[in-house]
Amino acid sequence: MLNTITTMLSESASDLSSLVSTFASGKGAASVTDMLVALLFGVLMGFLISLVYIFTHRKSGYTQSYVMTLLMLPPIVAIVLVMINSMASALSLAGVFTLCRYRTVPGDPKDITYVFFAMATGVICGINGGGHLWFVFVFFAIIAAVLILIEVFQYGSCKTSSMTLKITIPENLNYIGLFDKILDQNTTSWHLKRVKTTNFGSLFELVYSIEMKNDVDQKQFIDDLRKLNGNLTVILSLYKFQDQVYDPKV
Repeated sequence: MLNTITTMLSESASDLSSLVSTFASGKGAASVTDMLVALLFGVLMGFLISLVYIFTHRKSGYTQSYVMTLLMLPPIVAIVLVMINSMASALSLAGVFTLCRYRTVPGDPKDITYVFFAMATGVICGINGGGHLWFVFVFFAIIAAVLILIEVFQYGSCKTSSMTLKITIPENLNYIGLFDKILDQNTTSWHLKRVKTTNFGSLFELVYSIEMKNDVDQKQFIDDLRKLNGNLTVILSLYKFQDQVYDPKV
């Protein structure tokens, strides 16, 4: 393991030395025109990517800081790569950028797609050197079209919602099979996860994990349950808002 790390450090030092030598000899110097073109195209593409993000997240919401990140990533990546002026070194630096960890509040996992989208666009702007910048528009058009079509047609969206159902019943009520018919009618699957006593043993609390059908009338579903549990408390919540049911060590 130590030999591997030493070898990697030696190779990195060698690459850095060759890069410094290239800049010192003047061979790696980029023209002002190349830098301006890469910068302007990066800003333009970042702006377009941010517009696509805003459109696809107009219902779920978004933050201004994330939109600004998508706007600034392409020009930053592009100007760095065009100044290196070396395909191998540029791709290596692009790999370094992908190792960056964005310390943000956990959000939608598909936001990672937009980060890579913006970075890939910046790489294309930076390594083309003004020769084939038309390709960045082709790349943007295809990826943006796919993202917009996924949002419009809701491709891959689930027809059920994973939820937690909590039902409170009196201690003298036999709950075995009591709610099965209602659960079968309104869910695609359900499992009883926990049973515990509350209120000094005078009540029982049943906790179910269910896959609720999206077209179900939730109020009617809760009303049907209340008719069977003596009109006691019924709680229906999303998984991310539920109390801890499982042992975190498992």
